[in-house]
Amino acid sequence: MKGRAGESMATRQMKKAVVGVLMGGRSAEREVSLRTGAAILAALRRLGRRAVGIDAGPDLPRQLARKMVDVAFIALHGRGGEDGTVQGLLECLGIPYTGSGVLASALAMDKKQSKWVFHAHKLSTPDFEVLTRGVRGAWPLERLEPPVVVKPICEGSSVGVSVVRTRGAMARALTTAFRYDPEALVEAYVSGRDLTVGVLDDLALAVVEMRPRGGFYGYDAKYKGKTEYLVPAPLTARQAARTRDLALAAHRALGCRGASRVDFRLDERGRPLLIEVNTIPGMTATSLLPKSAEAVGIGFDGLVERILDAAQLDASPRRPERGGAR
Repeated sequence: MKGRAGESMATRQMKKAVVGVLMGGRSAEREVSLRTGAAILAALRRLGRRAVGIDAGPDLPRQLARKMVDVAFIALHGRGGEDGTVQGLLECLGIPYTGSGVLASALAMDKKQSKWVFHAHKLSTPDFEVLTRGVRGAWPLERLEPPVVVKPICEGSSVGVSVVRTRGAMARALTTAFRYDPEALVEAYVSGRDLTVGVLDDLALAVVEMRPRGGFYGYDAKYKGKTEYLVPAPLTARQAARTRDLALAAHRALGCRGASRVDFRLDERGRPLLIEVNTIPGMTATSLLPKSAEAVGIGFDGLVERILDAAQLDASPRRPERGGAR
């Protein structure tokens, strides 16, 4: 049913909805999340949406009820936001939310489990081993030799990540990774180029290349202006198509929905190798998903609106009435 301006009743109701932008949290990525949330909140207000910011803490259910949130825009990175936990809470409360569901979020956040999914779907990804805290030996790996990349199982933004180029450097890298998780993923180092692809509404966007000044695309390179971005990435048509196809296949294999960002290394033979899928990509001034979207004609505000509208369209009618229990 449409009004005089040709706008459907459902669209008008969406625009009246109170959007709670969930940001901050208690993960190691809190500061990045606050910046992402602030950028999203500003965009929603420019779009004329009724948006409120919420610093997600232990009182999150109370804040959602007090601010009468109709739909949640999740801008939380890392634990407690990107791992399926807040998605589960919102499911229980019957509040629609942006991005992937509980299972896809948990799988993508857990680097070990997502690797097994990639292998099951025969998606090209570097070889890996998993080590548990307390492991013994100067080089406790069975198959891999240096160089390798050591990562906490469930962190993002390159938190706790080390590139190990000699056997003697392994102990320190594991100590760093085990500060965050009882398990560490050790992945074969791929010499080559850093690429990423945004996925939106089940469509792969432009390929972006990241060229960090120090050679390693770590936390400082990502958030302290130490990287050159090439959009679209200077690839052959075949390489670009293969990278985009692999991004979409990874997004689908994990069961993601809405927006995601898929990271790769392009090896010296020109083959894209899948590293990981980010179900809540950053939305800061230097973030990659907005760059990938901008290259195909989707501006920042338009990207935010599409992510939000997908959440509202996907929502099932589970939500109790305002007077009911939350």
